[in-house]
Amino acid sequence: MPFIPHTEEDVRQMLAAIGVDDIETLFDEIPDDLKIHELNEVPEGVSEMEISRIMHERANQDGQPLNFIGAGAYEHHIPAAVWEITTRGEFYSAYTPYQAEASQGTLQLLYEYQTMMASLMAMDVSNASLYDGASGLAEAILMAVRANRKSKSRKILVAGSLNPVYRKVARTLTHQQAIELIEIPFDPETGLTDQSSLSAYEDQDITAIVINQPNFFGQLEACDGLTDWAHARDALVIAVVNPLAMSLIKPPGQWGEQGADIACGDGQPLGAPLSSGGPYYGFMTCRQSIVRQMPGRIIGRTVDVDGQPGYTLTLQAREQHIRRSKATSNICTNQGLVVTASTIYMSILGAKGLRQVAVKSHENTNQLVTAVENIPGVRVLFGGPRFHEVVLQLDCEVSGLLRTMSAHGIQAGYDLSTDYPELANCLLVCATETRTDADIQRYAELLERVVGLQSKAPCPVKPKFA
Repeated sequence: MPFIPHTEEDVRQMLAAIGVDDIETLFDEIPDDLKIHELNEVPEGVSEMEISRIMHERANQDGQPLNFIGAGAYEHHIPAAVWEITTRGEFYSAYTPYQAEASQGTLQLLYEYQTMMASLMAMDVSNASLYDGASGLAEAILMAVRANRKSKSRKILVAGSLNPVYRKVARTLTHQQAIELIEIPFDPETGLTDQSSLSAYEDQDITAIVINQPNFFGQLEACDGLTDWAHARDALVIAVVNPLAMSLIKPPGQWGEQGADIACGDGQPLGAPLSSGGPYYGFMTCRQSIVRQMPGRIIGRTVDVDGQPGYTLTLQAREQHIRRSKATSNICTNQGLVVTASTIYMSILGAKGLRQVAVKSHENTNQLVTAVENIPGVRVLFGGPRFHEVVLQLDCEVSGLLRTMSAHGIQAGYDLSTDYPELANCLLVCATETRTDADIQRYAELLERVVGLQSKAPCPVKPKFA
């Protein structure tokens, strides 16, 4: 659609037609003391050449370090075709799918996305989509409270090994709604949810339990047992999962005897770059029986009067998306665009390609462990099955090590003591399919030098789980 700006004469004629003298008159209900008459802090406009230089300088501040940070945001290879297609005008500026007769292309793409996500999660239904993974979990908790009519407690058990950002966002969005989030500790020896701690809730009314797979430490949880424990007590199961990992390990729909009830998470691993913090998007899938409680857009496929396939929003009216605090949705245009990229990414790779990426990421994690586990002053903290992340405990202060390795062009990992004080001097390290043998060797060599130097200097080292 071409952009045709209004001329001064166009504006004059429109104002005359409605009987006002100028545009400011249209806003006369706003008290004058609330208006900003001058933008003193806004600099004068600059030329295209100048603003281009500023933006390039700011982009270059990120640099191109060798990245071993995961913690919820993962560096995966994205085929060039993904964003070349995503940024075509047909997708890039197709903002809303509400007018079905004018949005068949967008609606079909979203339907294909839902089909792929439901298949990947082994669930019945997918939406398209939510703001991000963290708020997606909060939405899943609200959905569980609405859907579990057998429970009146509004108590949600949340694994302590869940991404700390997810826990914080969920608490922010639910604490004013009389929902109690109860944290379940993890076993300090394994990094897994301590199932023995569930005995305290055997006879309590629990609305839902949140299970992370893999968990924040990269460990694979015993999801079957946790799921069956919850269902035996009429609690719903909310799965928070890495979508890429689901191409390799058991998906939520197959957990336990009945499968999870809701599965959510962040779609960033599926074709979204690490772009200075976003945008990402949240995905959500669920069982058919509770689909009417699902937030976000849901696209359906049907046939028209001529028997031709057609697509439309279903189960929900558009108005539920624009009811402010009463809405059950937090989608926006950016998320729709990243969903487009994910759909193209999954279409290009296919089920076999997704599995190959996951397998290579797992192999690189094991290679990283082999490269660092015999370094003096470095210990792999948790054993057992894991997926592309591992916790290292060091004989030196992590913050200082991170600064030193960053100065040498390596982002060495995530300091776990930030969110887990009991994990002092522990580093969460991630290796995806993008890491080469040389990358891993370079990381191990620099880690050995830095730990060797810093462990000789005085620093606050705590013994394991002091």
